[in-house]
Amino acid sequence: MIIRTTTDPISSNEVLNPESHPCVYDGDGTDGLEIYFENEKNRQEYLNMSDDNRITLKGNDSEDYVAEG
Repeated sequence: MIIRTTTDPISSNEVLNPESHPCVYDGDGTDGLEIYFENEKNRQEYLNMSDDNRITLKGNDSEDYVAEG
């Protein structure tokens, strides 16, 4: 599953019409995360952040996992 977020993590603003904005994709093509940005400056600022400050997906694929929320 590919998860797409259209809230720019730098400005916290919603990115309208994401197809015309810069993005970062992290994944293997089947499963991953697409993050859209208002502009290239925000995208670069995000890429320059340490991995500890970036958006990270963590999953649990065990048989007894129950999604909460």
